[in-house]
Amino acid sequence: MEMCRFGLVLLLVLCAALLAEAQPDGVAHRYSNFLNQHVYAGMTSNRCDSVIGSRGIETVLPNGKRSCKQRNTFILANSDQVRAVCGNAMKDYESGQPFRVVTCKLHSGERPPHCEYRGHEDRRYITISCEQGWPVHYPGDTVVVG
Repeated sequence: MEMCRFGLVLLLVLCAALLAEAQPDGVAHRYSNFLNQHVYAGMTSNRCDSVIGSRGIETVLPNGKRSCKQRNTFILANSDQVRAVCGNAMKDYESGQPFRVVTCKLHSGERPPHCEYRGHEDRRYITISCEQGWPVHYPGDTVVVG
């Protein structure tokens, strides 16, 4: 009986811990989209075309047509490292340390899947918009000089 009670308490503690890490309603979709578009620890500057294509990263115009995204930046880190920039914030935060990033700029093409990109890797302080402690938008970054 004591063992059963211990197991139940342990299960409740684990469930509470998992719920504490779950994104609030309205944030989960934006967070997932942010990760898809901007977080990839294994990204390299010569993989822009394949990664952007496989992840379905594009711009949807007001008329509903799809076009190649002009520029997309990938943060070379894992989701926990990027999320740590937010803390528990609900506004734009700049990272306290630089991150390696790959910036992919459209070289040619207008509509997917005919988008060709050129990538460049460097170190930048990233700025991310956060909601309830979760990154949801990547408004920009600042180049590290030196």
